[in-house]
Amino acid sequence: VMKVEEIPEPEVQAGTVSVKIEAVGVNPVDTYIRSGLYGVLPLLPYTPGMDAAGTVAAVGDGVSHVAVGDRVFVAGTISGAYAEQCLCASNQVYPLADSVSSAQGAALGVPYGTAYRAIHHRARVRPNESVLIHGASGGVGIAAVQLLKAHGATVIATAGSDEGMALVQAQGADYVLNHHEPEHLSQAHAAAGGGGIDVILEMLANVNLGNDLPVLGKHGRVVVIGSRGEVTINPRDLMTRDAAILGMTLMNVEDEDRAEIYGAIASELAAGSLNPIVSKEYALQDAPQAHVDVMESSPNGKLVLIP
Repeated sequence: VMKVEEIPEPEVQAGTVSVKIEAVGVNPVDTYIRSGLYGVLPLLPYTPGMDAAGTVAAVGDGVSHVAVGDRVFVAGTISGAYAEQCLCASNQVYPLADSVSSAQGAALGVPYGTAYRAIHHRARVRPNESVLIHGASGGVGIAAVQLLKAHGATVIATAGSDEGMALVQAQGADYVLNHHEPEHLSQAHAAAGGGGIDVILEMLANVNLGNDLPVLGKHGRVVVIGSRGEVTINPRDLMTRDAAILGMTLMNVEDEDRAEIYGAIASELAAGSLNPIVSKEYALQDAPQAHVDVMESSPNGKLVLIP
């Protein structure tokens, strides 16, 4: 249902920025929207995509934090990111460090924004707490490993392949486990010191949530980042620990929180503590295949489109 078409270039208005795109991030949420499975759907036809990186082509009145020619990453758009050019609100565009490639910049918006919000706004992870990232070799998982290590947390990460485990370990995870192994949760519990895991970042709640709760420690928190269906849990696993399940979606972020999230990400990126991993690049016209791959191939790192 996706095809390349020629449309007029977007025109800037007050408070907006036009970006010439060099790379586009592909996210699972893009596929949910395209297939009609997301809660809020756009009018058709529409241009998909939220994340991109490139250079500023034009700025509207009132925009002062970026200028024409600046390298930027995009976290949300007005016109859609699967394009050669996109129109953004001024608070959707952030400076991109010269040390970061455009493909890496396109890997920031949804994955790093989601990870940052889960860690700092929802779970409120404290330094030295233990955090299990259940499915850490994807875009959000890698972002979470890097952000948590910069924050001083103990990271227990899982992946489903030797390649994924090696990638996660290279990002600094303290313990890396294969989530296909039946004993991986008991191993994670032991890695946390035996008192239980403080925080779990859950990418596939419909499969894992019921098993996550028994390995939480007192006052433990699970942040549900992804789910593809329903799940049964035992509420007593929460009650006995004073634990909590926290849902989240990046779409709920208020403007003030958005500025904090992406300002912090831009700063940590410039400081060298973040390193987005790109696993595969596609031509723009191959976006349909990228949608298949992001859902079915469990990519290690980020998939990007090159217009």
